[in-house]
Amino acid sequence: MVTIGRRNTILTIVLLVVIALAVWSQPDYERPNVEFLPAMRRSPSFEAYEPNPVLPGGTSSQTPIPGTIARGQLVLHYKATPEDAVRAGEELANPIPPKSKDRSASVGRGGRIFQVYCSPCHGGGGMADGPVVKRGYPPPPSLLTGKSVQMKDGQLFHILTYGQGNMAPFAGQLTPGERWDVINFVRSMQEQEKKRQEAAAAAAKKEAAKTKTEQGSGEAPAEGDAAKEKKREEQKSSPPNPAASDRTSEKKLPSQEDRS
Repeated sequence: MVTIGRRNTILTIVLLVVIALAVWSQPDYERPNVEFLPAMRRSPSFEAYEPNPVLPGGTSSQTPIPGTIARGQLVLHYKATPEDAVRAGEELANPIPPKSKDRSASVGRGGRIFQVYCSPCHGGGGMADGPVVKRGYPPPPSLLTGKSVQMKDGQLFHILTYGQGNMAPFAGQLTPGERWDVINFVRSMQEQEKKRQEAAAAAAKKEAAKTKTEQGSGEAPAEGDAAKEKKREEQKSSPPNPAASDRTSEKKLPSQEDRS
């Protein structure tokens, strides 16, 4: 019992001391507390171009190691020459295959980019009839026929990157992925134009075969409804021919010998 009583006495004294310290301290809640080892909470830092006594050269921004490539960056070892454009066509491959699931999405993105950056000269359909051309600027070649169809994707990528002739480079405006999207959109337009030409050629061939068959059978080509209607109107509007009427009457009247 004596031990328990002594323990309770000590605890009571400690409690009273704590209460007295709390009343005596009277903390100011508007003033921050004293920080212990503040460097562990807020380590010293330097701005990008601020002098730094720790790093080599005394600057915070350090020169990249030779050969460093940024994440997502495409390194091209080509020059802005026609020879290197052809070489790029042989070495660079389109990252989005023609029949892949991402091809349609790429074509859609490329179409929007094409209308912003390419249509002023090439026109919305790639026929080299953009508003800049209509105001006197030298027209570019059509993207639907000629060399543009024969060029490989890598060569078109080189032209978009470094420019060619009157065309300025677009490496600063378009990322590598956006350039491939534009190329895929151009390929889509070329495929549509090819199908249209094939359909027109098939229709012309069918019409020629039909005409040849009619001529071989000795039948005149059938007139269309419009031609028949026009011929009927001409017959109605033409005045009667008196000479033709007299000849008809002469044929109908019997001769004197027949009457006798």
